[in-house]
Amino acid sequence: MPDQAQDSTRMTTVRRLVEGVSKGLALKLVAGAAGLDRTIDSPRIQKLGLALAGYRDYLHSGRVQFVGRTETGYLSRLGTDESAAALEGVFSRSPCCIVVTGGLAAPHPLGDLADRQEVPLLTTEAVSSKAIAQVTGFLERELAPTMTIHGVLMEIFGLGVLLLGESGIGKSESALDLIRRGHRLVSDDMVRIQRVRPSELIGSGSSDFPFLMELRGLGFLNIQDLFGVSAVRRRHAIHLVVHLRRWQEANPKDRLGLEEEEELLLDVALPRITLPVAPGRNLATLVELAVRLQLLKEQGVNASRQFVEDLDRRVRDLGEDLWQAGAERDQ
Repeated sequence: MPDQAQDSTRMTTVRRLVEGVSKGLALKLVAGAAGLDRTIDSPRIQKLGLALAGYRDYLHSGRVQFVGRTETGYLSRLGTDESAAALEGVFSRSPCCIVVTGGLAAPHPLGDLADRQEVPLLTTEAVSSKAIAQVTGFLERELAPTMTIHGVLMEIFGLGVLLLGESGIGKSESALDLIRRGHRLVSDDMVRIQRVRPSELIGSGSSDFPFLMELRGLGFLNIQDLFGVSAVRRRHAIHLVVHLRRWQEANPKDRLGLEEEEELLLDVALPRITLPVAPGRNLATLVELAVRLQLLKEQGVNASRQFVEDLDRRVRDLGEDLWQAGAERDQ
């Protein structure tokens, strides 16, 4: 089992949200600055409509709360005391933050309550639909289940290929050979994996030291500097796992390649191919072939299975011919 560590915290802060969507939404903090480090633990947002009307059973403190034209219109029709009571009821559930959309002014006394309760009050010129889409997209990425694994991630023929194997088996050397052949590096040594959808994994490398590769005897190499920007990618979906194992550790039983292997990462099952490593074997060529075979399998083409089926048919036909010949001789 490759070295791996899973991040189970799955939370972020309002401060990170403001920074993360600053380009698209330009969220402006208008009150509650003391609460910027409040935590957000869900990518799902909520609109305050029902909560303002008094139904607060499903108001979650870890979700971003939105106030749009409907909510501000409702509050404007209430009396001052009723409006204050509705908002105080919302703040009694300790929301992580409140976003007012569409360039609307924050209803009174929302700003005073936000400062008093230390709940960030944010505004944006974007309409609710756009703001919700961008905030949800950011939080889905930020809160996605994440793990870090020891390996190398490459893009080969359009597929994201994760090379795994024990330290020193030749993952980085194989990756370097593949880069020289025109394929692209995503990350060497430590790969950060996120499950962005129920069955989709995205891999990336270090944001502080991207595209560095360590080779014994040569030290650290910057692949982008050596081979150019076309040789690297910041992130890529993972489609295939290639496990490098020393020859004696590899499975000696499956000579035909009929067994379908899987690698389970963040509860997502990925196809896996195990390649035995031995002196004289060109691993880069074998990895390329493994990717080509996977692409063919996705199109319904499997040479090993076709070979076995053809062989079975020939044996069956030969048996029928022998039976027919024996029957004719007996006559």
